Amino acid sequence: MNYNFDEIIDRHKTDAIKIERCKALFGTENVLPLWVADMDFRTPDFIFEAIRERCKHPILGYSMPPEDYYPTIIKWIKERHDWDIMRQWIGFLPGIVPGLSFSVQALTQPGDQVIVQPPVYFPFFHVVKNNHRELINNPLKIVNGKFEMDFDDLEKKITSKTKLFILCNPHNPGGRAWSSFTLRKLAEICAKHSIIVVSDEIHADMVFEGHKHVPFATVSETAAQISLTFMAPSKTFNMPGLISSYYIIPNAEIRSRFVEFLEASELGGGNIFAYAATIAAFEKGNDWRKQMLEYVLTNINFVVDFLKINIPQIKPMIPDASFLIWLDCKELGMDDDDLFDFFVRKAGLGLNKGTIFGPGGEYHLRLNAACPRIVLEKAMKQLKEAIATSSY
Repeated sequence: MNYNFDEIIDRHKTDAIKIERCKALFGTENVLPLWVADMDFRTPDFIFEAIRERCKHPILGYSMPPEDYYPTIIKWIKERHDWDIMRQWIGFLPGIVPGLSFSVQALTQPGDQVIVQPPVYFPFFHVVKNNHRELINNPLKIVNGKFEMDFDDLEKKITSKTKLFILCNPHNPGGRAWSSFTLRKLAEICAKHSIIVVSDEIHADMVFEGHKHVPFATVSETAAQISLTFMAPSKTFNMPGLISSYYIIPNAEIRSRFVEFLEASELGGGNIFAYAATIAAFEKGNDWRKQMLEYVLTNINFVVDFLKINIPQIKPMIPDASFLIWLDCKELGMDDDDLFDFFVRKAGLGLNKGTIFGPGGEYHLRLNAACPRIVLEKAMKQLKEAIATSSY
């Protein structure tokens, strides 16, 4: 089946965050919203079919995971990522970011240090600070246009109070699919200092041809024994509103501490539609996934080529995975506030401000390319005209 990713779908009056929060974030509703990391593509029909099938029953009561829920996840991960996982390692998680917060609460104490690698998905900062832990930044380096980990800096930052490391794999906003070598080195350092690694792998199934997602826990037995991995079908199949995440924790002691927190907080239960949608996605969705990634990659290539030819002052970081493009705008010569305002007021574009991703985000913006091509063409045309007609 050929899927239509060129379809324009109006998301107004659907409570979509990327629409409803434009006024608050940008000061105007008159922007092309290319910020929130969901897709403007139709959620695949097999997801709706699974939900409609469940809705044929007249009672939406308390429910257990269906019998095929966990086997479907296990099979998908084996086929996509060559990782053999056991049933007892897995459990439902009510969202990746909540899972990060649960990890901080379950595995550290107030005052403990938690390491993150900015620029990175900004809720990483929130789950540390809001739980009264000390945030330690281990900034990424840019080498040949890609992010790389700075292990020398990491070793300098670690103290006896450092208990947790939050990893973004693949990386958001840079789209880096970390190599086995990099992840193995990270595992060695963290294990040496008794640091647990929480790996956010929500973009795992969105790696482009020529690249590979490597789950952190697979690079060595050491990595497996110090880690929690969080995954979900929500980004890949454009259903984040269903809250359909899950954890994978091979180490029995870490798993026990984490699950004990979930159970004590009454947070471990899933929901009927998330179960049904996950099964449908993993049983029927691989062809849709591949076509979607091909379309997104052509979108990314369009933006990269357009900027190179028309606005070479803006340097995009070419992602290995996902639909986000990290734009280096420092050659425009504006400070962060002026840059953000220029994109909003002059170009009519709503992008994420780079500084929310922490140190290294200065002079940057994040663009979501998961939309019909015509939208990106309009966005690039508006940006080109704004550059051409402004002294900025």
